[in-house]
Amino acid sequence: MTQFTVRHNIGRTSVRAAPVAGADLSDGWLPDVWLGAPAPGGLALPPASPTMSWMYSPRGVFLGSDHLVAADSGNHRVLVWHGIPCDDGQPADVVLGQPDGCTEGRAAGGRGPERGMNLPTGVLVHDGRLIVADAWHHRILVWNSVPQASDTAPDLILGQDDPAAVEPNRGGECSASTFYWPFGIAIVGARFWVADTGNRRVLGWDKGIPDPGQPADVVLGQPDGSARDENRGAAAGPASFRWPHDVTGDDDLLLIADAGDHRLLGWSPHPAADRDADIVLGQPDFTSSDEWPYGPHTGDRFRFPYAARLDSSGTVERLAVADTANNRILLWDTMPRDGRAADHVLAQPTFAANGENRWTSVRHDTLCWPYGISLRGDRLAVADSGNNRVVIWRRR
Repeated sequence: MTQFTVRHNIGRTSVRAAPVAGADLSDGWLPDVWLGAPAPGGLALPPASPTMSWMYSPRGVFLGSDHLVAADSGNHRVLVWHGIPCDDGQPADVVLGQPDGCTEGRAAGGRGPERGMNLPTGVLVHDGRLIVADAWHHRILVWNSVPQASDTAPDLILGQDDPAAVEPNRGGECSASTFYWPFGIAIVGARFWVADTGNRRVLGWDKGIPDPGQPADVVLGQPDGSARDENRGAAAGPASFRWPHDVTGDDDLLLIADAGDHRLLGWSPHPAADRDADIVLGQPDFTSSDEWPYGPHTGDRFRFPYAARLDSSGTVERLAVADTANNRILLWDTMPRDGRAADHVLAQPTFAANGENRWTSVRHDTLCWPYGISLRGDRLAVADSGNNRVVIWRRR
């Protein structure tokens, strides 16, 4: 799970593409703004040295009303745009995790973890606070306001005893206040949730972002705070995870993207303690965990769904799922509590296709391992990790 891989395809020069055959399945969603590496010769390759415009395998993205935030994971940094970018290749305004926009490497290019990061993934702005899952440092970083200047240290660190500490589970046993590869973060209702991937569980705090060292109020996927077995030491079930990777939901529903079991699990109402899920998407039942890498492909099966977003900010309630290894985004017009197939697919001509960049060159409307997504009304931001970019899609 921790292996760092990037995939590329060789092909023709990238152009802003017309909709592909079968584009009626996209429901009017088209790529609008491309951020990150351009694609001369059909490749979107990162530069030898980073810039404020180019990215290397971004794995997380947040799209808000005032900010776009990208976890530029391969460069071990977070990029912040003040306002929503409107131009292709627009440089970020702020870089965090590195001393400047041209330095890369873990822990701020070797300066140390106090201001550095190691594979950041989940990013979120909530009530003016910036929250980052610094996954391979096994901690959550919090800024009390979105930084206006680069190389700003976080105000709060969760999961470690001091800013220089980076050991899994604080170098000891697993507990309800420690992390091992925390990849996903969310605030759903009043609770702050962390997908604590390496401990195969999801942690929830009832009153939002907790104080350092405060144990979680809810532990999902394990019988107690000290257990960390994959699928609770057995086969997949309605209360277990293999790689829980992302969290989303609304006031009534909590959804967890269990990427390793190729499914989403849902609880309605929100669980106040560990219990069986009420909904499963991507599998025919709660005990199946089959991977669907080859045809026939459908709109109700997943292959490593690393991200999901449920959005009710528009006129309809939409669910978007990054079906990562099938190189597509699946969209539902309403929450599929019955497990039904998606209503729409992005980046593929049909539900039966799953090629990286549609087995052609990198284009505006192709994807290669979409790893993180953020959905807000008629805008969808995609961390297109294999293409080293973030693309903002818009529904026309």
